[in-house]
Formats: sequence, C-alpha cells, structure tokens
Amino acid sequence: MCMVIFAPIFAVCAFATCGGYYGHLQVKVDCAERRPSNRTINIDFSYPFRLQQVHFRAPLCEARRHEVYFLDGDMSLTAQFFVMVGVFAFLYSLLATVVYVFYQNTYVRNNRGPLVDFVVTVVFSFMWLVCTCCWAKALSDLKSATNPSQVLRLISACRAPENKCTITQEPRWSRLNTSVVFGFVNLVLWAGNIWFVFKETGWYKSGQRYPTRSASGKRASEMRQRLYSESSFDQPDDFGPQPLRQDSFNQVRLDPFSQARELQRQSSMHQAPVGLSLPQTIVSKPQERDNTVRTKGPVIFVNEI
Repeated sequence: MCMVIFAPIFAVCAFATCGGYYGHLQVKVDCAERRPSNRTINIDFSYPFRLQQVHFRAPLCEARRHEVYFLDGDMSLTAQFFVMVGVFAFLYSLLATVVYVFYQNTYVRNNRGPLVDFVVTVVFSFMWLVCTCCWAKALSDLKSATNPSQVLRLISACRAPENKCTITQEPRWSRLNTSVVFGFVNLVLWAGNIWFVFKETGWYKSGQRYPTRSASGKRASEMRQRLYSESSFDQPDDFGPQPLRQDSFNQVRLDPFSQARELQRQSSMHQAPVGLSLPQTIVSKPQERDNTVRTKGPVIFVNEI
C-alpha cells in the first residue's frame, strides 16, 4: 500500500525538481579607468545543463568593446537520465496502482503478473541507484563550473588588479539538492518493495508449501518415536513369556536409556510380594471357553480327552 501511495508522488518530486530548474548568476564589473564602461553581466543556465552552450558578454576596460565567454561542462546526459527514470517510474507506479485496485483477482490468479512486477521492481531499484549517484556527481560538477570565483577567472577585466568585479547574485542550489534527496528516497522505496512483491510470486509460495525441517523439529520427531517404542515395550504379556530370540532382538534395538528402564521393570517384577493368588485351573469344553469368568493370575485351559 505504501508503494501505491508514495511511489508516484516521490517520482514526480524527483524529476520535477530537476527538470524545472533555472539558475541565474550576476556579475558587476567596475573598470578603474573608464567609469562609464561599468556594466552588469547576467549568466543564465537551466536544464539540461549544457554549459558549453551558455555564453555571456563581458566588457574590456582597455577599449570600448566586449568579449564573449562560454562556460565549461556538459551535464545533460546525466540530468536527462535522472529525469527519464523518474518519468518512467511515475508511469509504472500509476499502472501498478490501477492493477492493484481494479484487477487484484487477475493479478493474484496468474503467477505471471507477480513475476513481471518483481522483475520490474528490481530493475527500477537498480536504475534509481545508478541515476541518483550519477546525478549527485554531476550536480557537484555543475556547482564547480558555475562557481563565482571560477566565472571571475574567465573574465579578462576581472583578472586585472585595478578593476573591481563583484558577484551580485548567485544561483540557488536548494532545488537541485532536493532532487538528489528525492532520488535516494525513491531508491529506498523501490528497494524496500522488492520483498513485498517477492512474497506474491510463486517462488516464495513454493518455499512455504514445502518447508524444510529444522533441527528442533527433527529432535521432536525422534523423541516421539522413542516414546512410542517405549510404550509398545511396556505392554503386559497376556500369553506367557516371549521367546528369548525376541527379547534379544528388542534389547538390540533399544537405546541405553530404554534398556535401563526395561531392566528396572523386570527387577520390580521379580521382587513382587509372595502373597499373590495361585493360578486356577478351569476345565471346560472347547466351545464353552468364551463363557468362562476371568480370574486374577494366569489362566490355564485344559482340553478334555
């Protein structure tokens, strides 16, 4: 939801603060010999910042003529790339908003939509990283090229010590600085949205459908199997003692903890009190065995001959 609300807004702020910039620099030249030759020089530059095409006329104090000077630098490629990424991010954000709001069922039903959204989000995150870093470096070069001291060194009249040159107005960089900030905000927004888009893809859902068993889960499963095996060994023997081969087999399969418990159970059975009732013998016919009454102790059936 944050992506749907804030992505178009921050994208517009990023390319609008960069694409609509206009800078103005004003220099006043005072010649020492010719007072009427004093004049003001205006230097204007704007997006896309092709400074090699920006020229201005400066007076010569020795004669009544002027010279034409050009600034140095070309930041048009980086600035246009930054604005292009912002415009395309804005358009894709609007398209994604329409899909999320009006075509949510179609988007979730088919896995192709989340996959395309995931790939596009990763691409835009990388492009915001590249274009913002490049634009920050180009802005630093732009400030250096239009630095008042650098401009004064270009004018020959200002290089003479007897003449006086002053900067009456400097360009304001707050708007371009804000564009760099908005670029990094878009980077954080798009990079953070990668995880939420990835959760909608089939890659994440397939991983959740078949989760891997952790070490604690394996230990719990082994403990349940051990308890089940112990409970099966603790059942009473209703039909007499088992063969020695079966006991030896059970002792081999039992772990040391279960063997100790089995030995303790057998020793308690051998030490039982003597006051137990004697076994009773019941003589009955084969067809009448089911109607006999159970008594305490072992029961012995004897068939009539």
